[in-house]
Amino acid sequence: QVSLVESGGGSVQAGGSLRLSCVASGSTSRVRSMAWFRQAPGKKREGVARIYTTDGDSSYVNSVKSRFTISQDSAKNTVSLQMVSLKPEDTAMYYCAADPDFVTWDPDTWQWWGQGTQVTVSP
Repeated sequence: QVSLVESGGGSVQAGGSLRLSCVASGSTSRVRSMAWFRQAPGKKREGVARIYTTDGDSSYVNSVKSRFTISQDSAKNTVSLQMVSLKPEDTAMYYCAADPDFVTWDPDTWQWWGQGTQVTVSP
C-alpha cells in the first residue's frame, strides 16, 4: 500500500505560479509511475503530467506543456509540479497518483491516489 499526501494548492491570479508537492509513504519501492491529475467541477478527471520514477521520463497534456514541470526527489519520495503562467482554466482540484506499473493517462488504471489540493486561478 502506498499513501500520497498533496500540498501547495492555493489561490492565485492569472499569470501567477504555484508549486504542488506529493509525498509518498508506505511501499514506495513498488512505484513505477507518478502523475498529477486534475478535476474541475462538472468535468472528468484528466491527466496533467506524468513521470516514470525509474528514469525520470516525463510527459504532459498539451494544454500545460511549457507551463508545468513535473519533477521527483527520490530521496524524499516526493513528486512536485511547478506551475507557471497559470490560467483561469487551470482551476481544479489537483490529485497525485501513483502506480506499480508504467500506465497510461486513463485515471481508472492508476492504483493509488491522494486526497487532492485545490488550485484556483482568478482572471
